[in-house]
Amino acid sequence: MILELGLHDPKVTPEEHRKNHSRMQLFITRFNDVNANGYHGQAKPFAKQVQSLLNEGFSATVLFLPVLFATILVILPLMFTIFVAFTNFDGAHSGNNLFQWVGFDNFLTLFAGQGANEMLSNTIWTLLGWTLVWAFFATFLNYVLGMILALLINKKGIKLKKLWRTVFVVTIAIPQFVSLLAMSKILGDFGPINIWLSEAFGFTIPFLSNGRIAKITVIIVNCWVGVPYTMLITSGILMNIPEDLYESARIDGAGPFAQFTKITLPYMLFVTGPYLITQFIGNINNFNVIYFLTGGMPNRLYLYNANDTDLLITWLYKITTGSDNQYNIASTLGIFIFIVCAFLSLIMYARIGSTQREEDFQ
Repeated sequence: MILELGLHDPKVTPEEHRKNHSRMQLFITRFNDVNANGYHGQAKPFAKQVQSLLNEGFSATVLFLPVLFATILVILPLMFTIFVAFTNFDGAHSGNNLFQWVGFDNFLTLFAGQGANEMLSNTIWTLLGWTLVWAFFATFLNYVLGMILALLINKKGIKLKKLWRTVFVVTIAIPQFVSLLAMSKILGDFGPINIWLSEAFGFTIPFLSNGRIAKITVIIVNCWVGVPYTMLITSGILMNIPEDLYESARIDGAGPFAQFTKITLPYMLFVTGPYLITQFIGNINNFNVIYFLTGGMPNRLYLYNANDTDLLITWLYKITTGSDNQYNIASTLGIFIFIVCAFLSLIMYARIGSTQREEDFQ
């Protein structure tokens, strides 16, 4: 075998000698391992296989359950949703006539419907516009107000900082759906605020019954619910900005505004860039605020099974729980929402400073 490997062949170069020697050592090592185990090419006994799962194969053992649950709870439902989007499966189909494959008909109906399906097509584009507007303002206002609140609380000279943080974090301790349901009653047409306005000034404000005002209301209420989260995150970041940066800026004559725009804000945006993307995508799919506060109301007649403040995600819920149970359209809509979220995430992630200028903050 040594001659076959060319270890004594003068025509073989030193580099080839080293490679052949390494192969020989690897072969001998594996051969000795097999002999040491005593299996000689035979399968390990079952007890030894189980024991190996707790030793050298322990990593595979630990990963088995997460992979299993991810397959059952994520991958299989996702595949089912994709398949349903290419069928006519809905609440009217049962028994032997469960569904039929229809190809891309559902996509054409949803995005370019004509005649009876024109309202369906108009609804998705109308709700897409409002969903993006909602996601932008819900993310932007929460971030800005949370940052301002954190700056005020962390400002030197402010006393009882822990108390102020605790006061604003109380909204986090209360379950969100409880707060939203309470606000829906308080801001209702016959809620305490409108009753007081009627008795004191002779007029009421349709917080939740007028389309435009309702949209403004849900954005403001979402700030009340979400600002404390941003305040906590930005407070932690503010306390980790090196004080030397501010000291150098003051020596150079920079004022508070210049320090904020040149040091604080760039640092905050760099660190929280991925968080902002997550918040924006989360607000696109923010079911709770809309459903518990307005239920999508007020009514809008030209929308198909949707109302003024409905997002795409709440509309998806309605068309699967209504009288029609249009699972095929809902699955198509779910795929569309995923594509929108994935596209926006990739675009924003590729442009944020966290990925473009990472070396600047090392």
